[in-house]
Amino acid sequence: MAKAERFEDLVAWQRARQFTRQIYQITRHGDFARDHGLSNQMQRAAVSIMANIAEGFERGNRGDFGRFLQIAKASCGEVRSQLYIALDVKYITQAEFQSLHQNALEVSRLIGGLLASVKRGHPHEPNP
Repeated sequence: MAKAERFEDLVAWQRARQFTRQIYQITRHGDFARDHGLSNQMQRAAVSIMANIAEGFERGNRGDFGRFLQIAKASCGEVRSQLYIALDVKYITQAEFQSLHQNALEVSRLIGGLLASVKRGHPHEPNP
């Protein structure tokens, strides 16, 4: 495995980007689009995931990268929680919920794996 030279090389960031796009798409339709509070908060939390991965990587040291990965993982949890609200108020279907929830879990697992690797100081992982 080659060392990541840019945050764009990180699979966790790539999947977070895809997930953010999905959140933006789902929050722009129907009643969801009219609930500015929830849709805005979900969009912001999704953006936070990919932004914190990028910012942490660019900080240039493992300690900062690890802290920013923890924030990104927490933001992923925030979006997952908000998906339940969207489901409960019927802004999204059960199928949409399941798909988005699974994607959020995948992003969370990828961030967790990256965080563990950064903490171990794995030689093939990013060393910003």
